[in-house]
Parts: sequence; C-alpha cells; structure tokens
Amino acid sequence: MKTVINLLIVIIALLSLAAGIAKVTHSPQEVKFLQSFLFNDFTITLYGVMQILAAVLLSVGGLFSHQSAKLIGATMVALGFLLSSILIFISGSWIFGLVSLLPVALTGLIIKKLPS
Repeated sequence: MKTVINLLIVIIALLSLAAGIAKVTHSPQEVKFLQSFLFNDFTITLYGVMQILAAVLLSVGGLFSHQSAKLIGATMVALGFLLSSILIFISGSWIFGLVSLLPVALTGLIIKKLPS
C-alpha cells in the first residue's frame, strides 16, 4: 500500500505543479476561464504559486517522510483542486466537474493514509 500512496503522491504533485505553472505563465485558457470568475492577473498568479508550493511541500514531505510537510502540501493541493472543481461546476461543465473531483478524492486518500 505504501508504494501505491507514494505513486499517488508523485501523480498528484505533478498535476498540481502543471496546474500551477499554467496559471503562473498565464496560459490563455486558464486566464480566460478564471477571469470569467473575476480573478485578476495577480490572483491568478497567486493561485498558481499556491499550487506550485503545495506540490513542492507534498513532494518534499513524501520524499523525506516529513509528515507535517506532507499533510500541509496534500491539504493545499486538495483545496486548490477543489476550488477548480467548484468553478468548473459553476461554469456548467458537469461532466468535466465530476472528472476534476478525481484529484481531490485521490489527495483525500493520501491524507487519510498519513500516520496519526
């Protein structure tokens, strides 16, 4: 099970990193989508930086078995993906919204499997 969780950490961290980079580099699709919810350039960049930082914390926590970093990173990743999912649902893309909840659920599994 530990191998599965570590693989999930890598996948989720890479997804969060990619999503963050798309926001920080102001990918036209990301900007158009987020601006439709009144995000400005600063908040889009801040959101992206948060996703990148979350990916780094989750990765470092997983790599060095640092439980606090892993928990904080996983929680930030989950919140970042959850916000995106909520915005997707609000935009009316129900199918994509449901699919976008998968990283949230997988991150929740990572959090649940952390030692208490």
